[in-house]
Amino acid sequence: VTRKITDSVARISLGSDEVLNLGNLNALRDWGYADEYVEGMWRMLQADTPDTFVLATGKTTSVRDFVRLSFEAADIELEFEGTEDSECARDKDSGRIVVQVDSKFYRPAEVHLLLGDASKAKSVLGWEAKVSVGELATMMVKADIDRHKRG
Repeated sequence: VTRKITDSVARISLGSDEVLNLGNLNALRDWGYADEYVEGMWRMLQADTPDTFVLATGKTTSVRDFVRLSFEAADIELEFEGTEDSECARDKDSGRIVVQVDSKFYRPAEVHLLLGDASKAKSVLGWEAKVSVGELATMMVKADIDRHKRG
């Protein structure tokens, strides 16, 4: 869903897409930056003894908030309205609906909370996530905008 959100935000900001359709905006996720996770995997491979580690930020953000942060990265402020299947978000400046909840995108076996505990990775490997979810959203949206501008 992360790529879907940031790519749609980029296209909406460039005027080539109309609406981002999503499922459960209340789902909580532990969003992290892939480059940091690759570093964590490399550190696992350098450990003297093989072991199991969790790589995670230890912080949750709702899909709704990730959407809001992504639109902010494109200088679009959202106003959410409605609830559940009738929830949507409008571009505050234009009043245009840019996000809609569509029940066909609800997962039948939805996991409402995904949160990792990386304390072992920090204590044993010296690894911890540093990039915030806001920084991640901004990086991804700006990269998607640049990619779409290049064609």
